[in-house]
Amino acid sequence: MARVLLAARAHLAGEASGYGHEVVSRVSSSADVIGSLDTASPEIVVAASDPAVLSSGVLAACDVRGIRVIAMLADEAGRSHAATLGIHETVAEPAGWAEVERLLTGGRSPAAAANGRGTVIAVWGPAGSPGRTTLAMGMAAELASAGHSVVLGDVDTHAASLAPSLGLLDEAPGFAAACRLVGSNSLDQLELERIAQRYSSPHGSFWVLTGLGRPARWPELPADRVLGTIAACRSWVDYVVLDTGFSLENDEEISSDLFAPRRNAATLAALRDADVVVAVGAADPVGLSRFLRSHVDLLELVTTPRIIVVANKVRAAAIGLNPTGQVQQTLARFGGIEDAVLVPHDQAALDAALLSGRTLAEVAAKSPARLAIQELVRQRILPVVAPLKKRRGMLAR
Repeated sequence: MARVLLAARAHLAGEASGYGHEVVSRVSSSADVIGSLDTASPEIVVAASDPAVLSSGVLAACDVRGIRVIAMLADEAGRSHAATLGIHETVAEPAGWAEVERLLTGGRSPAAAANGRGTVIAVWGPAGSPGRTTLAMGMAAELASAGHSVVLGDVDTHAASLAPSLGLLDEAPGFAAACRLVGSNSLDQLELERIAQRYSSPHGSFWVLTGLGRPARWPELPADRVLGTIAACRSWVDYVVLDTGFSLENDEEISSDLFAPRRNAATLAALRDADVVVAVGAADPVGLSRFLRSHVDLLELVTTPRIIVVANKVRAAAIGLNPTGQVQQTLARFGGIEDAVLVPHDQAALDAALLSGRTLAEVAAKSPARLAIQELVRQRILPVVAPLKKRRGMLAR
């Protein structure tokens, strides 16, 4: 299973072994944790949320090596310390390894477990690189940092790019492998965990089903198998984020063989089956023109009422003075879109994320683009939790 470095209560070592994991080292201080990372080569660090054990230096060292960190919370002080460090994968003591195992296997959140059906979010945009992949990655990272289990899938049959954007190997495309397993009726959670790659981050880890390494392999993603893979992912995680292609053409109209494979079938199937469609367009004259023309076709294709329009790369250099107002006015006048989400352009942060193969949340947490995506997820995707009523004190009574 996994190689574990344990810096928490001793009884967890035996429990971890019972689940098939190998405890490669047991330490008790942050210096020992850092010193053991190269010698023990762990895949996971389970540490007590205490400044003497879990520090920013430990997180930085684990981040460089791609090691996942899970914090054990003994009290409110430990919870506050984990929040300060930005660790969202936590387990409250005296819970045993079973709770840790739930995190490792992408355990479902209580909200999703209630109906056993994860939410599918399809990210689409017209031709011209409006930022589909960047937005899909950012949304997956924000959902994971909120404590949900997430799988990010690449169903773009024209130019798959999730794997290189996240610094992952894509020699064996994960989504295509899942589709092949659907064809043999053998796709289940264990197989999904085997073929998916884990993007590890102290801010929130998620699964990735990489896309096609060569565009010529598009026949491996037929519509029925794509739908079967999406259905399996629904029962596996809380949120399924799909990076789709740009073309909405129905190939039946241009094909002489009605039973031939369709290159755009994966994108069309994902959009039709999605619970939420995030439609993104570039906020410049050419990008807005392309988006508004294709947005009409999108409305005819999808049946979900939840379509979130995102204007990406908003900047005065390409749109003129008051770019926010001009973009909103253009979308409202020519597309009847009144509630679009605007994402500012931050080229330096995007370049840094692309260079390091990481998400914006890790490379530039204060980037205006990252903050806009975070607000989009919190306000438009995640369920709204009613605030707790304040209790009246003795003096008030």
